Amino acid sequence: MSKIVKVECLPVSTPLKKPVIMPNTRITSIDSVVLKLTTDDGTVGISDSGDTSSWYRGELQESIIAMIANVIAPRILLGEDPRNIEKIVAKMDLLVRDNNQAKATVDFALHDLKGKLLGVPVYELLGGRTLEAARQGWVLSAGKPDDVAAEAALAKKTGFALFKMKIGYGTMADDIAMVHAVRDTVGPDAYLTIDANGFWNYEKALHIIRKLDPCGLDLIEQPLPHWDIEGMARLRGQVKTPIYADESAQELHHLKEIVDRRAADGLFLKLQKAGGLVKSQRWLTMARLAGLPVHCGCMIGSGLEHSPSAHLWTSNEWATQGLNESIGPLMIHGTMESRNIEPGTDIALNIPRFEGGLCYPNEGVGFGVELNEAFLASHATPEKLARTVAL
Repeated sequence: MSKIVKVECLPVSTPLKKPVIMPNTRITSIDSVVLKLTTDDGTVGISDSGDTSSWYRGELQESIIAMIANVIAPRILLGEDPRNIEKIVAKMDLLVRDNNQAKATVDFALHDLKGKLLGVPVYELLGGRTLEAARQGWVLSAGKPDDVAAEAALAKKTGFALFKMKIGYGTMADDIAMVHAVRDTVGPDAYLTIDANGFWNYEKALHIIRKLDPCGLDLIEQPLPHWDIEGMARLRGQVKTPIYADESAQELHHLKEIVDRRAADGLFLKLQKAGGLVKSQRWLTMARLAGLPVHCGCMIGSGLEHSPSAHLWTSNEWATQGLNESIGPLMIHGTMESRNIEPGTDIALNIPRFEGGLCYPNEGVGFGVELNEAFLASHATPEKLARTVAL
């Protein structure tokens, strides 16, 4: 029996080639936590939390590191067989309230470790390969209508199947003009969406969406605050454009409330939001039972952060029917295909392949990712302490 003997939490800061702009937010770099779990035979499982955010789930580098190093490592992980992932996830939910990004970071590293111990890719642990590559959508940062439209045209040429716009560059009129410009550019048949990230109130959302209904958007993502599921249900009955839930669709009981209230036409899953791969599979089963389509987002992250999504979205049959917007490595490096990323500039030495609007999970055991130790050393977050806990 293998057992975990060492847990390492490493704070890392990665600059973005191009800022991501949202309401009240301008992201120029991301702060994440790289986790290493080492067993008594020297096998190491790795994961990357992806970007931490005070407003999305309320978790930061410091809170993730503290929760893992102070609670999860000493009370759950050390001395445990890493192959017992279901058992470990249950214990995390028993001993730790919320903190799903910290839990997900542990879950990801456990899957990588188990895959390495069993000599198989993670997608084999999740049901096996359902398709070779996941279809990708491109996320457009908010900006001037002509600039956003030009970026959408390039994404369409590259092969992306969906174009998602962020709001918040200027006024409400600017956001509406941006949507019209992008629709005119990509054409009437392109899959076009907008993400409000919960920044609108009911009155504002109703006003804007009615103005956008003629654009034929395929969906509006999270128009209202995460807690206003009742408002989402009312809004859905007043507009033509389908409403999808992201921030509202967190734990399974939130999904049940959304289904019971008929508050959404579909859902967005971020693995960190759900709490890891084990809990994401439960999440997807509930969505499937309700007949709700699911798209996959990301926290913006490295090739390592993206890997759990890449493996899940090519293995889970319900997930494969939706689009995957987990394009963190491309957003970091300011490109639409991984071949344009300069070697050695990412947490992962071998970023999963993004090509022609598709993403292919790495082959090899676990996530098939090799850590870039030089990058971790040179991009350690200033004034933030790494933590190691060992038997």
